[in-house]
Order: sequence, then structure tokens, then C-alpha cells
Amino acid sequence: MEFNKKILTFYSILITFAAIIVGYPSQTQAKTYDIGTDITFAPFEFQNDKGEYEGIDIDLLNTIAKSKGFDVELKPLGFDSSIQAVQSKQIDAMIAGMSITDERKKSFDFSDPYFDSGIQMAVKKGNDKIKGLEDLKGKTVATKVGTESATYVEENQKKYGYKVKNFDDATGLYQALKNGEADAIYDDYPVLGYAISQGQALQFVGDKVTGSSYGFAVKKGENKELLKLFNEGLKEVKENGTYDKILAKYIASGADDASATTKMKKITPKKDKYVIASDSTFAPFEFQNADGEYVGIDVDLINRIADMQGFNIEMNYIGFSSAIQAVESDQVDGVIAGMTMTDEREKKFDFSEPYFQSGIQLAIAQDNKDITSYEDLKGKTIAAKIGTESADFLEKNEAKYGYKIKYLDTTDAMHSALEVGAVEAFMDDYPITDYGINQGKLLKTPVAREEGGSYGFAVKKGKNPELIAMFNEGLAELKRTGEYDQIVGAYLGKEDDEQKADKVDESTFMGVVKNNWQRLLKGLGMTLLLTLISFVLALVLGVILGLFSVSPSAVLRGISMIFVDIVRGIPLMVLAFFIYFGLPGLIGAKIPVFVAGIITLTLNASAYISEIVRGGINAVDKGQMEAARSLGLSYGKTMKRVILPQAFRVMIPSFVNQFVISLKDTTILSAIGLIELLQAGKIIVARNLQATTVYFLIALLYFIVITALTKFAKRLEKKVN
Repeated sequence: MEFNKKILTFYSILITFAAIIVGYPSQTQAKTYDIGTDITFAPFEFQNDKGEYEGIDIDLLNTIAKSKGFDVELKPLGFDSSIQAVQSKQIDAMIAGMSITDERKKSFDFSDPYFDSGIQMAVKKGNDKIKGLEDLKGKTVATKVGTESATYVEENQKKYGYKVKNFDDATGLYQALKNGEADAIYDDYPVLGYAISQGQALQFVGDKVTGSSYGFAVKKGENKELLKLFNEGLKEVKENGTYDKILAKYIASGADDASATTKMKKITPKKDKYVIASDSTFAPFEFQNADGEYVGIDVDLINRIADMQGFNIEMNYIGFSSAIQAVESDQVDGVIAGMTMTDEREKKFDFSEPYFQSGIQLAIAQDNKDITSYEDLKGKTIAAKIGTESADFLEKNEAKYGYKIKYLDTTDAMHSALEVGAVEAFMDDYPITDYGINQGKLLKTPVAREEGGSYGFAVKKGKNPELIAMFNEGLAELKRTGEYDQIVGAYLGKEDDEQKADKVDESTFMGVVKNNWQRLLKGLGMTLLLTLISFVLALVLGVILGLFSVSPSAVLRGISMIFVDIVRGIPLMVLAFFIYFGLPGLIGAKIPVFVAGIITLTLNASAYISEIVRGGINAVDKGQMEAARSLGLSYGKTMKRVILPQAFRVMIPSFVNQFVISLKDTTILSAIGLIELLQAGKIIVARNLQATTVYFLIALLYFIVITALTKFAKRLEKKVN
């Protein structure tokens, strides 16, 4: 009996040891399968703005893998490469929107169908005239070359009497529908559903035409256990509702049923008021309308969301660069300014969900018949704004298409260059170009736009998370109700006759003057106010420092010298940035932009006035000082009664000259958001794109004011002398 116990103990140890070496089944160590997929087949698999793969196929696979206890190594090889990789046993399976066909069943074992595809017609949102194929007679239908949609449309062309227009990709379809080149489009219904969920102004019409079913596939006779696990998991996610949630995430129904999605959740604000910075000259996202009010896609979105979520905002239109720096320096709480979400910016900012998917597009003169594609640009000059997506795209393709690039700073500069023939085309963000066309610019877009980055609302990293949450909830609600499309459409859609009738014609010189003289005079008033206040303060400080510079005291002379060297050694714009963006961080308090402007101009002018005073005093004969002192006058009385009255006559022309310089220097303050005369002009140009006329008026106003000051200085000088 004891011997048998020893034998049993021995076998127990042996079995345990073997188990440790061999390992237990899947309960202790999950098996990893290599799964191939496509690269660009939205909404089934595609890269999001973070470079991560997502989509119906990816989410479904990951959900099933987690549920059934196996791991997945995703291999985004592309559709054809994935098929070959499964066949050569380099990967275990593939999921890539793969249709289950009799031909493919000879080489693959398929799972149960996980998606029943099909094709469907879509029209522009709001079109109630086309409800089916019967309404297409004499109209144009667009499809993608070589697809089930193209085959179906061609088969029914004679029966329903429409014309067919083919495109290479979905972007061409959407653009054709938007521009009126096509009245309806046909495509795979999940692809159209995804486009609708991403903000394309489409709606489904008619019935879906049943297509093939998609399946998860392994090589014939291989990985049967994986196929079994997938089928079991697919059944579970369909029963528990997860499958429907995954589809709803990527495919919109195209209907207006508001009950189909979750209603908005109210977030509690943590501040009485949030200060939101924005650009001032980025139409159609933010710009001043003819009444001087700020409007635009960004403006309407943030105001509507604030109203819906119940929080108060104060808008601060200070320009894009200044807005970004103001958030970083805690001068404002958030920024909405057509800001592209990039990996670099996400290191410093927390972004909302994307509220606009941008893109870039080539524009040419309306009467240009020579350019219909990128190939036609050979030997021509194309304009782009420095540091933009457009510039990057043109640089990458310069050698391929053989054009030259001309870099400009602003959109209106590109319009002007095209009008005078300095360039044959320009490239810009497509909504900016669309807005220009709506404003009467004689432009057209010969090729489909290129996909661009996503715009997001931003706060400083780790700050105001409730503000982001409120924006996201409000944005989702606006999209759910269709109000988002209305806001965007108001600025990107074509104007009707009634809207055009309400607009003042700014295509003529008198039209620009009539509609903008009040804003230009207001900008001039701000320029003069900044100059007067800062110059008076600079005069006081400059005279004191000038007296210090000629003082017998080495300490006072040193103070003056150090001040003058520091201020004159810093560019005025850098000084303005430091005072408005940098100084609040040192003193722990916000500085209003007007005060920051006054301080900047005062410090700058006082340094030069100090030198004017020093030069004027030194111009007085030294014998005057010696004579006065020999008569028993103190140094202070000598300066006050003898030296300064004589020096003042010498200083007058220089003082007036410095006043004129300070007047011109106010233009630099537009960089921190002050709306002086030049910035007022930029804001007007952003709306009407009449750069030549507006900047001529600004130059004329400066000329009148400065000429008047010069005449006044000469008269004053004669009177004093």
C-alpha cells in the first residue's frame, strides 16, 4: 500500500512537470492569430486621424477576439496582398470586406456572413424631387468606374433615360453632386452611409439593391478552430446588440429619425464665463459681416453649443497665432479658429471631436480652358500660402507635374496674383475657395479636392476638461438634429437671389467705401487713441530718462543707458508678444490687450525720446550751463530755466517725427489682436476679398493723417523759433 502511494506521488509530480513544460490550453495562454486586412476601405477599415486602424471589420474582429479569448496581430496589407498572404500561409486569416463568392469558396473557408452589402442611390440633402429611378429621366447619374454600382446603372440607363458620368473615387462623386454636375449618385450603401456620418450633405433615396455578403476567411482546410471561434463570437455580438452599435458608429441611416441616436447630455460648467479666442480673418469660419458683427462656421457653432449646454462665453477675435499663444499663457480658456488637429499640437492641447473635415483644392480663373487636370500645370506657376497643407502638397508633387510654386502670405494675395496673371492657379483650403466663389470671384475648381486634416476646438493640455465635454455633447446634438449641416451650408452653399439682393455691391470703389467707411474710421480712431495715450506717457518717461542720461550721477546715467539698450535691442513685435503673452505668467495676472498695446508703444517710444532729449540738451552750448552755475543757480534750476527751453526748440521736429513713427508702429499690434486701422482693413478684405481697393483706402488715410501732422510740425517749429 505504501509502495502504491509512492508510485502515485511520482506520477503526480511527473504529470505536473509535463504540464508546466507543455503549458495548459487557452485557459492560461491565449493564442495569437495574424489577420490581414485592407488599408483604405472606409467604413470597414481605414486609418483615423491618429494613425490607428479602425472600422466595422476592425471593431468586430477585436470584439470577437476579446470575447472568445484569442489575440489578434493586425496586418494591414491591402486587399490583394492579404488574399495572397492567406494562400501562402504567411497569415492565418483575413477580414477586408471580402465578398463570399463560389469562385472564392474553392480557395477559402468562410465564416457565416457578417455583413450583407448592397448599392443605393443618394442625392443632395434636401432634394425632394428625386425619390427613385423613375425621377431620373434626362438627369445625370454618377458612379465609380468598375463597380457593382456602375454595372447596375449602365444596365438600367435605357429603361429610365438618364445620362451616366463615371469617376475614379468617391470624392469625385460627392463633388459632382455638390457642384451640380450630377443629380444623383450610386455607390455601396455602407460607403455612402459612412460619408453621411462624416458630414457629407447626402440622403438616401429609393430601395437598396441587394449585393453580396461579406465574410471572414481562412485558407481552405486551415485554422478551423479560428473560424469556429469567429462564428460563435459573431452570433453573440448580434444577440447582445454590440453588432448593431458597431454598425451605427460608422454608418448613418441617411434618415432624419432623431430617436435613432442618444440625446445630448448636459455638462455642468465650472466657470461663470469662458473666454474663447478665435481668428479674425478666416472666412468662412470667422469674419466680420457687412454689419461689423463676427460670423462664420466656428462662431455659429460655439455660440449655439454654449446656448444648448448653458454656459457663458466671451469671444476674443485676436488672430490665429495670438489665439494659440493666449491659450498657452492662460489668457483665454479655449480656441476655435479652424485649427487642424496634429500630433505636434496634441502635445500642448486637448482637442474636441473633429467638427470639420477640411481639404485642399486647386483654383483657376473661370475663363481658363487650358487647365483640367494636374498634368496641365506643367511649366506654369501655382501659388500657395506659406506653411500650409496646400504648400506641402504642391512641394511633394512639384517634380511629378513640372510646375513652379509661388509662396504668398494670405488668401487675398493669391486672388490678386491670379487676377493680374502672376500665377495661373492657386491652391487653398476648399471652404476658403468656395467662399471666394460665393463672394463673386471668377474662379472654378477643375479637379477634385485632396483630403485634408480635421479641425478641432482646443483647450490647454489638462485644463478645462468640462469645456471639451460640453463642446462634444453639443456638437453631437447639432449633427443629430441636422442643425450642423444648416450652419455649414449657410457659408459653403451657393447664395440664393434674395441673399444676393440684400448684399451691398463691393465690387466697385464706391461700394467698398459706402459699406466700410465706418469700420475704417473706427480703426483709425483706435490707431490715433493708441498713439496719443502711449506718446504722452512716453514723453514723460522719455524726458526723465533723457535727463538721467546727462546727469552728473553715474547711477542715473547707467539706468538710462541700460533701459535704452534693452528696449531698442528688442524688436517691437517681440516686445508686444512678451508683454501680452509672457508677462502674465510672471506676474500672475492677465493683461488686457489694449493695456498691453499701450505699454508696448510707451516703452518703445520712450527709449527713442530719451535719446532725442539727450541729443537736444547736448546741442545747447556748454557755456550756458557754466554761466548759469557761476551765477549761483542749482543744477536743477539751470536745466529747467536755461538748458531745456533752448533744447526744446531743437527737439520739436524729432518729437513730431517720433509721433509719426509711433502711429505707424500701431500696425504691429494687430499681431496681439488689437483692431487698429490695418487690422480693420484685413478684416474687411477677409469678407469681400477686395484687397486692392481696401488697402488703397488705408494708405490714403495714413497719408492724410501723417501729412497733416507734418504740416502742423512745421508751423509749430516756425512759431517757436
